[in-house]
Amino acid sequence: MSQDPTPPRTSLLFSGAPALFVVLWSTGFIGAKMGLPYAEPATFLAIRFALVAAILGLLSLLAGVARPKDWRSVWHIMTAGLLVHGVYLGGIYAGISMGVSAGDSALIVGMQPMLTAVLVGPMLSESVRLRQWAGLILGTVGVALVSSRYFGHFDSSAGGVVVCVIAVIGMSVGTLYQKRFCSEMNLLSGSFLQFLAAAVMMGLLALVFESAQVRWTGEFIFALTWLVVVLSLGAMTVLWLLVRAQAATRVASLFFLVPPVTALMAWPLFGETLNTRAVVGMALVVGGVLLVSYGKAPEPLGRKS
Repeated sequence: MSQDPTPPRTSLLFSGAPALFVVLWSTGFIGAKMGLPYAEPATFLAIRFALVAAILGLLSLLAGVARPKDWRSVWHIMTAGLLVHGVYLGGIYAGISMGVSAGDSALIVGMQPMLTAVLVGPMLSESVRLRQWAGLILGTVGVALVSSRYFGHFDSSAGGVVVCVIAVIGMSVGTLYQKRFCSEMNLLSGSFLQFLAAAVMMGLLALVFESAQVRWTGEFIFALTWLVVVLSLGAMTVLWLLVRAQAATRVASLFFLVPPVTALMAWPLFGETLNTRAVVGMALVVGGVLLVSYGKAPEPLGRKS
């Protein structure tokens, strides 16, 4: 008697993809903090996105992958790229450069599941159950506790906080937009178009608002290499696969783990210690993720014709 193959959603859910994504994504704050002293935000990102687009474009040509079927598909793919890459990372980098600390920006990123839960109904007709709402609230409290040490001497400019919030809104909308309109896109050719669009966007912003100068120090080159290879090619690929395979609310819940994992990384790297409040906050974060991710599975997303 033949057995049905494991559905993509189940195989990904029980693989190490979610944990891998959280670890990779958390390193982004370290890379940004390391590189921003040597290049302005849009300039930094324009170089990063252009390098990623070049690599993906070459891989697409060598692999002979399928291209978008029409210009409407190209438009949707590039729009998702502008939101997920351009608006999100542009806002985070600008916020950090304006005085928002890495911890504060990680806290704002942790708010994304709430935004996704609010937007998922009208955009994807995906229900959010009471247990998932409870997990989202619990995770938000945990994120606040983990990041509370950064608010003891909060001196970030209001503008920096605002652009970080705009960044997370862009990421939330972009994640849902990609799920709704780009589910059929090829990973290589689609990602190439997304990063190309984001590179053009950041390049124009750099030319208009920045000096477009870079100090090519060892730290900057290391940070740029890490962000191109590990973050843009690695973490974003894992995120794209997770978005395709799982419900949007579950994918968004992974961002709750970014602040505590970032704190754990900062401990050996920068000598930062974890106090009792941070440990309790991490426990709440994990509990919130478990409630959202392992509650009763939501119904499959209905696709509109």
